[in-house]
Amino acid sequence: MVLLHQADERGFVFFTNYESVKGLELSGRPRAALCFYWPRLHRQVRVVGPVERTSRAESEAYWAGRPYGSRLSALASAQSSVIPGRNILEEEVQRLQSLYPVAPPLPGFWGGYRIPADAVEFWQGRSNRLHDRLRYHRDGIGWRIDRLAP
Repeated sequence: MVLLHQADERGFVFFTNYESVKGLELSGRPRAALCFYWPRLHRQVRVVGPVERTSRAESEAYWAGRPYGSRLSALASAQSSVIPGRNILEEEVQRLQSLYPVAPPLPGFWGGYRIPADAVEFWQGRSNRLHDRLRYHRDGIGWRIDRLAP
């Protein structure tokens, strides 16, 4: 799960640890699908496309706007790795607080990814599973719309 930071004409952007399982998988196969689901509305949007890293400047700008504690936690955590106990994280955060009392620097292992959409599918749940599905996908310089069977 990721927090979507931005969606614009260039794509969908989120930030994470490049060395996490997610980051390593994206490095190995730079394509992804994002899914936004609203169960109460019976709606879903699915985005598929290639993955590219954001620029260092974009990552720096986002990092600078994160809460101080979140920056310390990102620095302290080797995300997805096995640790012997929570105390390891808490001790590392305390060490980093002493080292960076004001502005923890952006580590090289952390930054953003952008997914420029090749396809976007809109799903609307209906009775008896007769759902509506519309897929927009790039076709040259425009988009083609296909209706998909549920």
